[in-house]
Amino acid sequence: MTDDRGTGYTDHEGSHWYDADAGPLVRPYAMTGGRTKPGPSGVRFDLIALVDIADDAPGSAEESLLGPEHRALLALCRTETQSVAELSADADLPVGVVRVLLGDLLESGYVTVSRPVPPAQLPDEKILEEVIDGLRAL
Repeated sequence: MTDDRGTGYTDHEGSHWYDADAGPLVRPYAMTGGRTKPGPSGVRFDLIALVDIADDAPGSAEESLLGPEHRALLALCRTETQSVAELSADADLPVGVVRVLLGDLLESGYVTVSRPVPPAQLPDEKILEEVIDGLRAL
């Protein structure tokens, strides 16, 4: 039975069910086990925090025990170091969910998280221009 809009189905109590074209619908809390914070690691997963595969990450046997979302994030990190924002976009997951999943991966030793160099700690542009000028003079 279709609803008044013809977009989905309604049961006898009037609750809305998605049709087959909507695809699988998994609520974010189901992916994180109801958690909203990324564990006790104390690492802040800002949007610009950089995530990379750990050098001593557990092997593929342990990885097979992870959920599909965890494995998808690991696959994305294997190609190159990515920010939390990039991982969220590439995995098509909400940022909050990605933060919780990354917390799991960090605690299990699969990934490392680093912060990009703050602009205040980067060399002054004038110094870099002087170095370039000096190199050209050689």
